[in-house]
Amino acid sequence: MAAPADFPKLKLDLQRRMDGALESLKKEFSGLRTGRASPALLEPIRVELYGANQPLTQVANIAVGGPSMLSVQVWDRSAIKAVEVAIRDSGLGLNPQTEGQTIRVPLPPLTAERRNELAKQASKYAESAKVAARGVRRDGMEQIKGWETKSEISKDDAKRWSDDVQKMTDGTIKKVDDMLVEKDKDIRTV
Repeated sequence: MAAPADFPKLKLDLQRRMDGALESLKKEFSGLRTGRASPALLEPIRVELYGANQPLTQVANIAVGGPSMLSVQVWDRSAIKAVEVAIRDSGLGLNPQTEGQTIRVPLPPLTAERRNELAKQASKYAESAKVAARGVRRDGMEQIKGWETKSEISKDDAKRWSDDVQKMTDGTIKKVDDMLVEKDKDIRTV
């Protein structure tokens, strides 16, 4: 029975992949607008500039200019128009205003309808993270089943390790649910 030494490696790999799903969810949630101004709202925006599609953060500095205002300081004067167009066309419903090399982005108050749309989007992101965690679980279970089939581990070890993988998955899904509840509360707070 050779595989027992491989289980800690497998467990670490599975945990790393599940943590990656949580990190991805955090990043997606940061792009969803809540009632407060946050630079993370504009970070996913890409700017068509110099023949390339670049992240906004590589051509400008994003800062909070008040509770409902973002300030975008563009580093290159020739990029101002492209940044303004990218923000306007981002689908976030924002109307940027240029003042020299600074673009002010007032955040209009969210309507009840828009808050519901954002909450639905947050739920979709959370469900994607749960699907990813379940996929990681499936990979781990298949590995354990393979070891058991090849008689590299006993049925008892396979059962115990499968339970460990399931507990890890349950913990990750609980974290996703907790993150969703928190984000939903943020979105719906007026």
